[in-house]
Amino acid sequence: MSDVVVIGVAGGTGSGKTTVAEAIVTRIGANRIAYLQHDSYYRDLSGADRAALVHHNFDHPDALETELLAEHVRILKDHRPVAVPVYDFTRHVRTGETRTVEPRGVVLVEGILIFVEPELRRLFDVKIFVDTDADLRFIRRLRRDLIERGRTVETVITQYLETVRPMHLDFVEASKRWADLIIPEGGFNSVALDVVCSRVEALLQPEPA
Repeated sequence: MSDVVVIGVAGGTGSGKTTVAEAIVTRIGANRIAYLQHDSYYRDLSGADRAALVHHNFDHPDALETELLAEHVRILKDHRPVAVPVYDFTRHVRTGETRTVEPRGVVLVEGILIFVEPELRRLFDVKIFVDTDADLRFIRRLRRDLIERGRTVETVITQYLETVRPMHLDFVEASKRWADLIIPEGGFNSVALDVVCSRVEALLQPEPA
């Protein structure tokens, strides 16, 4: 095994996977973790018609440049820094700026579709799926998109019914079978987080000579 531990945290939109990822960062230590979010790797849609964007399928695996994310994980495992794209979710474009992520003993990857892609899935030493009821996930997504991404209630509902829900059933829910650990109730499940962090600490221990 590499001396770098790679953790994947997946789950549906609004499931609480970011809460889980941030709890792991807090418990393990931010200075020991390189944190990557799949959302940073959305493909640039500059020039796309604004009305058409309402119906664009952002929840299909093809919407993300997963091959670049996988390459970045491999580079971090090789103890080299990566330049992560900065994505503007209000305009659906890459800003042209990047965020440097330095190599660490742990690489933490979070996203709804990270277990769908075999190339990326093979890089994970620990695979966690955050499982939350659909109604709670929708409420959380609605709140986030209204406050953080400048959407309207109508566009959020339209997107949810047209793409989010069917893609969740086709891809996200199906990818649960690849998980090593399924966490209900997101980051509020302290017992599950204890198990995860203990496992990561064990993996970080050097093998006896």
